[in-house]
Amino acid sequence: MKSIAEYFEIENNNTTIGREALAGLTTFLTMSYIIFVQPAMLGTTGMDRGAVMVATCVASAIATLMMGLWARYPIALAPAMGHNAFFAFVVCAPAVAGGFGYTWQQGLAAVMVSGAAFVALSFFGMREALIKAVPECMKYGIAAGIGLLIAVIGLQYGGLIMMSSPTLVKIGDLSSAPALLTLLGLAVTGVLLVRHVTGAILIGMLVTTAAALLFGTIEYHGVFSSPPAIAPTAFQLDFTGLFQHSGVIGIIFIFFFLDLFDTIGTLIGVSAQAGFLRKDGSLPRARQALLSDAAGTCIGAALGTSTVTSYIESSAGIAAGGRTGLCNVVTAALFLLALFFAPFMEMVASAVTVDYTVFFSPAYPSVPHSMSHYPVLAPVLLVVGAYMMSGIKNISWDDMSEALPAYLAMIVMPLSFSITEGIAFGFISYTILKLARGRAAKVNWIMYAVSILFVIRYVWLGM
Repeated sequence: MKSIAEYFEIENNNTTIGREALAGLTTFLTMSYIIFVQPAMLGTTGMDRGAVMVATCVASAIATLMMGLWARYPIALAPAMGHNAFFAFVVCAPAVAGGFGYTWQQGLAAVMVSGAAFVALSFFGMREALIKAVPECMKYGIAAGIGLLIAVIGLQYGGLIMMSSPTLVKIGDLSSAPALLTLLGLAVTGVLLVRHVTGAILIGMLVTTAAALLFGTIEYHGVFSSPPAIAPTAFQLDFTGLFQHSGVIGIIFIFFFLDLFDTIGTLIGVSAQAGFLRKDGSLPRARQALLSDAAGTCIGAALGTSTVTSYIESSAGIAAGGRTGLCNVVTAALFLLALFFAPFMEMVASAVTVDYTVFFSPAYPSVPHSMSHYPVLAPVLLVVGAYMMSGIKNISWDDMSEALPAYLAMIVMPLSFSITEGIAFGFISYTILKLARGRAAKVNWIMYAVSILFVIRYVWLGM
């Protein structure tokens, strides 16, 4: 029987068990906000918030463990941001509020169907083939785009930028508590990184948390609590009601489409950062990774939460030195432990609400606006964003048929707040420019097919 070090090939991956454990803790702390955000969002549909929290923790733990033990990658999984908003505020919102009027039970059934379709595609290697079909310039462009998206989220979480109608965004109130805490955490983390201190990111998070507690920015909520019951949401899927809706195929397709490209984008981006991709651009054990992701969606739907997918916050653990699936084993265990440490996790991922006055137009020169910030998480996201930009040096910037698509993927992701939209712009422009340059034969047929699907999607959304 293999030891832990042998199974995860610790020595071959130039890491240690201690480093993997620290990386797993870092990943968990960086993405732990979902434990509290998910119940708040899905609770608007009438779902029991306590049950959603348990479903989120358990589904995330199972999917993350599958990825760690089977695919042996340090890429954690949890319910996807954006997907949960689509579930709560579009699919399950009343028709009078612009939604489709599905019950949450029907919404979970739609997520389950899309997840089952993912399992089928992953089992037959279709998603693995798609990863191989993506050209090198797009792989690096996607990774950098995700890094910029993470950085924008970090700037927003930290109160370093805020909305402004004339310019979309502007510098935030640097004298506010979230901004000062973010700058403190960023400074501490940056200094530790350049000094090559082990656990720099985690230490920076702990220092920021301590400072926030000291100055009363976040509140101490205690440490332990009993887990809520999962029964109110577990196995409550309504397939019969789902297929009574005339537009059900479209809803399932959107869930499927979003998950497909968010997953592929994240896997490519995180793998490029960690150096997992082979020279030919393929990802070893891609089928196991994709099946773990697809199974996570089905498990999550069954337990009572929206689409589970690979998390870009895994980059934080990779930046902290994680290189094997052992990192995921630690993260999965912490998701289960979080069921009993909910008050402590709520403190680390606490939102700090700040009231601003936002300028929209001369007619409405001052509009009050509230913004939630996460000063403990913000410095981590900013540092991770920097790590993920490193691959752009490998893009052929003197070849515009390579550079422009990569650039569009990079810039559209943060400005649209969507990995999928960035990939769409990159794919479509890549195929068009290669055709224009007379290199159509060098483009994989899958790129053409996916680009056409993206165009059809935009036409359909515009109708």
